[in-house]
Amino acid sequence: MDEKSISRAVIKRLPRYFRYLGELKDDGVERISSNDLAAKMKTSASQIRQDLNQFGGFGQQGYGYNVKYLYEEIGNILGLNKKHNLILIGAGNLGQALANYVNFEKRGFIIKGIFDKDTAKHGRLIRDIPISPMEEMEQFVKKNDIDIAILTIPKTEAVEAAKILVRYGIKGIWNFAHVDLNVPDDIIVENVHLSESLMELSYKLNSTITGKGE
Repeated sequence: MDEKSISRAVIKRLPRYFRYLGELKDDGVERISSNDLAAKMKTSASQIRQDLNQFGGFGQQGYGYNVKYLYEEIGNILGLNKKHNLILIGAGNLGQALANYVNFEKRGFIIKGIFDKDTAKHGRLIRDIPISPMEEMEQFVKKNDIDIAILTIPKTEAVEAAKILVRYGIKGIWNFAHVDLNVPDDIIVENVHLSESLMELSYKLNSTITGKGE
């Protein structure tokens, strides 16, 4: 199936399927029905079947899903069967927290380099990775086959940084800066707006409280 025909909503649900199936696999569960998986994930069996059918199904009526097989297939769909080399730009609190998150490596996302314009940080190590000057980034990207950059810098700097990354051949940007990046269509940008997520939580909490009061 053409990837462009898969809705963003379905794609956003795939990592959640992957996580739950991984837990089932680790618990020794070999098969699971869509109903049981739906109950565990607090969703509907029809939603699970509709989502997975967009990639070919994977289930067998009356037998359910083979947990290990489905886990591996969803991992392949998500591109987790290959390694991705990353650089991180911005060694502030958020950047350091991301660099220290070891689960990235378990999923095949390897942070190879960290860059920051603050000369006071240059040479400091985060998990044995030295913080380097921005001026060294171009050669580093070329030598280390980097395909993803993480931006954890202020929005005033992110737009120009994105232009530089495109020029260096980066194809994917994980953007934590609160600004939309103007990049060519063949560059994939995933925006992470932490404050928007918190506001969504606030809305849901407020709606629940309001509903109880009516």
